[in-house]
Amino acid sequence: MTVTLADVAARAQVSPATVSRVLNGNYPVAASTRERVLKAVDELDYVLNGPASALAAATSDLVGILVNDIADPFFGIMASAIQSEIGGPGGRAGGERLAVVCNTGGSPERELTYLTLLQRQRAAAVVLTGGAIEDAQHKAATDAKLRKLADAGTRVVLCGRPQAPETGAIALTFDNRGGGRELTEHLIRLGHRRLGYIAGPEERTTTRHRLEGHRDALAAHGIAEDPRWTVHGRYDRRSGYEATLELLRRDPSLTAVVAANDSVALGACAALRESGRRIPDDVSVAGFDDLPFSIDAVPALTTVRLPLAAAGARAGRIAMGREEAPPGGIASVRGELMVRGSTAGPRG
Repeated sequence: MTVTLADVAARAQVSPATVSRVLNGNYPVAASTRERVLKAVDELDYVLNGPASALAAATSDLVGILVNDIADPFFGIMASAIQSEIGGPGGRAGGERLAVVCNTGGSPERELTYLTLLQRQRAAAVVLTGGAIEDAQHKAATDAKLRKLADAGTRVVLCGRPQAPETGAIALTFDNRGGGRELTEHLIRLGHRRLGYIAGPEERTTTRHRLEGHRDALAAHGIAEDPRWTVHGRYDRRSGYEATLELLRRDPSLTAVVAANDSVALGACAALRESGRRIPDDVSVAGFDDLPFSIDAVPALTTVRLPLAAAGARAGRIAMGREEAPPGGIASVRGELMVRGSTAGPRG
């Protein structure tokens, strides 16, 4: 049954006019009243009628792109590639599509809020980028939102995020586990046996998959993992710097550091240099993603190249219906090991 404005008003114990004022934002409303109305909207999953032009169609010309951090090159590259495929003519009456990049800042609450707002605006497509948050309650809420978007005619594409089959979303997933395994195997082949690992946030699927690949490689070569060798942190340079100092404090004999991504690897390099260690003579460093600055680092970073731009462009074409979805609605995108000057065999 369709939820009406009157239903929201009854739940919030206000007049329909007050609900309209809160949703349209065109009239001052007390903060407590506004919170009560928005809570009722969420509880009833009320979908606000968008512009009149959108009411005549199943969807509008709006396309939402959700990113964790637009300042992070990983997300910026994908968002740019997605937008390049949806920005041209193709909307109703030949009009332009309007791409809106939604920066969640890693907040589960913001992610759900943006999905709700895009649902209310009857978005033509929604593309979610990057890893998902591993929390059962959040996953259930997100899956429910994605299913409602898909059921309403919105194309939902996941780019770099695990598939959620029950949502009807199409997924282009990155083989983070395979890339992590190949990276660590490269270091093991060079002769390293004491490898520190700087992982990302524990609640992220990307973190778990890359760490699992690393551990698979250690196990395959009979290397017992020391709990001291793994530190979790954010996906940024400062985290890499601080985590490397912690790893060195725990075990100064480490001969290699594997970083969750290239930004983290840069921080690791800085910490090693300040600690008087040479790269790769004393300690090898490896990253992940092959972001644009990786090859210009000194020495250039050994890393796993993910085709971020190509994957983003493909996600954009699928979102616009200009490319067929992969068989079964899912495609795994493999990375490529890029061996550069930041890794070498251990001395002695």
